[in-house]
Amino acid sequence: MEKNKKGIVYLVGAGPGDPELLTLKGKRCIETCDVVVYDYLASNTLLRYADETTEKIYVGKKGGDHTLSQEGINSLLADLGSQGKTVCRLKGGDPFIFGRGGEEAEVLKEHGIEFEIVPGVTSAISAPAYAGIPLTHRNANSTLAIVTGHEDPEKTDSSINWKSLAQGMGTIVFLMGVKNLPDISKKLIENGKDKNTPVALVRWGTTSSQQTLEGNLENISEKVKSTNFKAPAIIVVGEVVNYREKLKWFEAKRPLLGKRIMITRARAQASSLIEKLSSLGAECIEYPTIKIKEADDKTSLYNAVENLKNYSWLIFTSVNGVKHFFKALHEKGYDSRSLGNLKTSVIGPATRDELAKYGIKTDVFPESYRAESVVKAFENIDVKDKKILIPRAMEARAILPEELRKMGALVDEVTAYKTVPASDSNSEIYTDFTNNRIDLVTFTSSSTVKNFRALFSNEQFADILPKLKSASIGPITGETAEETGITPDITAEEYTIDGLVESILKLYEDEA
Repeated sequence: MEKNKKGIVYLVGAGPGDPELLTLKGKRCIETCDVVVYDYLASNTLLRYADETTEKIYVGKKGGDHTLSQEGINSLLADLGSQGKTVCRLKGGDPFIFGRGGEEAEVLKEHGIEFEIVPGVTSAISAPAYAGIPLTHRNANSTLAIVTGHEDPEKTDSSINWKSLAQGMGTIVFLMGVKNLPDISKKLIENGKDKNTPVALVRWGTTSSQQTLEGNLENISEKVKSTNFKAPAIIVVGEVVNYREKLKWFEAKRPLLGKRIMITRARAQASSLIEKLSSLGAECIEYPTIKIKEADDKTSLYNAVENLKNYSWLIFTSVNGVKHFFKALHEKGYDSRSLGNLKTSVIGPATRDELAKYGIKTDVFPESYRAESVVKAFENIDVKDKKILIPRAMEARAILPEELRKMGALVDEVTAYKTVPASDSNSEIYTDFTNNRIDLVTFTSSSTVKNFRALFSNEQFADILPKLKSASIGPITGETAEETGITPDITAEEYTIDGLVESILKLYEDEA
């Protein structure tokens, strides 16, 4: 999908909430566009597919608060297209199912702006599916209707034929209808629908916040009121609702369902943690506090690469160290064969696996995944007068090279990369904490802790601290957290992403 000098707008369905339900073409549009114009209902997680340089414009509508009117959105899209930009208009669900995509396309056509429609998975079918409700079943129905619930059923010029709907449709799905549910139920019953017809409301379908409320046409409105069941939710009316008891799967098998977990890890490395937590039902809020950058001055790294024959050992303390070392190796015209005379050691299985991608098997793998264990592993290895190269972060701990020098080794530490703050704005995260919208914060390194703390003034930090539940990937990260005033509720027993996830799972299982 190449950039179009004339400008083009892709009207992309973002799906119902689960970011994995985005289509491949939708993902490609986000990755290659100049501008993303996105809605409230489009998962913010999808924005991580966009390039750092991509402009992101929020135009969502939430609870009656319109960031931009529909007319304003139409004008914005036409303006961006006329500037020759490639635009991804990211809309919740499907753009052509009550998404006003048709209106936007019409305006683009009128302005001579090229556009394409990229269909998305609509909540009308996906939310019931995640709730275990098959909208069609040969033993229950043969017709299906999808209706806006936003229209007032009492208005005289209603475009809905309530009699045909009540008497002619096996399953009816209403979108955006929670507010009008009493009138919807009343109209259906008045026009011939049995008052005992099963009804289900699915709130935030396909996300970790999914909730399902069941009843029938006669009592569902009262149940909504008594349980304080809120929008957004879709409404399913029909005998197919009865299959939920047998077929519900999403809400029954996700131990972290309903938990909102903040990921502070660098975005480029966060996918593994997000995938594992999401598969357990958690909603992952990406708020990276660090970015991984190349070293400002790579002279020492390049010099080390040019003189690898002089070293006996090469020690990697992180995945990033491996990646940036080999990047420098390749930039200087070498490959893994240049390491033929070297022995290697790593900290942790992730670093070991990253090294293996380059065809190198580690010679020393410590029992636990911290610098102290590497030191212990070298206690029985003669390193006196041996040259050891450690490519690592600019701000790494000093204990490893110091202890190796005490053993007589000649250690060269070279800066392979650095971590920098990902953001200096905390407005969104501070609001989430003050509104109790974050259940847990994960820290995967000391730098994530330090940069998280740096986001807040002393007053703000004192305000959120009582509400801050956190998980540390290991004792070193935990010690850094303690130094900043954060006492981790969880410290992983195994200092890996898998160990962190396992500890989080155990925490909530113990609380259940």
